[in-house]
Amino acid sequence: MIIRKLFKFENAHIVRDCTTQRCSENIHGHSYKIEVLLESNYLDDGQMVYDFGLTKRYIKELIDSFDHAITLWSKDDNDYVNAMKKHSNRWVELPVSPSAEQFSRVIYLMVERVLACTEMQNGEREVKLHSIIVHETETGYAQGFKEDAHSKLMGEIALEDIIFSKQVQSEWSDEKLWEKLLQKIPRVNPKKV
Repeated sequence: MIIRKLFKFENAHIVRDCTTQRCSENIHGHSYKIEVLLESNYLDDGQMVYDFGLTKRYIKELIDSFDHAITLWSKDDNDYVNAMKKHSNRWVELPVSPSAEQFSRVIYLMVERVLACTEMQNGEREVKLHSIIVHETETGYAQGFKEDAHSKLMGEIALEDIIFSKQVQSEWSDEKLWEKLLQKIPRVNPKKV
């Protein structure tokens, strides 16, 4: 069975080297919709694959990191990257260009790590991430699967190369959330949310 949870955020970026001149040369923004699709062959004690309330914790916090922020590509022009960091307190730096396709891969890897580090408390079993759908516009989206997120053909993404600004980190329920996920420190789901 597959369940979907929808998240939303507003974000700005430049997608260098894309065909559309406006997108490749100008900062612009989107109202993103992110669908997280989870799957399992089992239901938990509440007869659910995974309680939607649990997704509001670390998964939502990490996705919300992109809200009202600028997403930067670490290989972009240094002057541009440094200027954006100087003039914006909310930014995320990625090792890949922030296209919808790459957002789906990055968010897949982030959610996959959250699930891998989560100790379940309510009978959840074999909950896996099916895919991530990133709606960049009303008519355009990218859907990323495990093989996409881990694809060497599309360029490897190391979680350690994803950097969140200090302001973004200060807004998490645990300012060391990303650091703990990178270290694969277990996160115990609450029994009630």
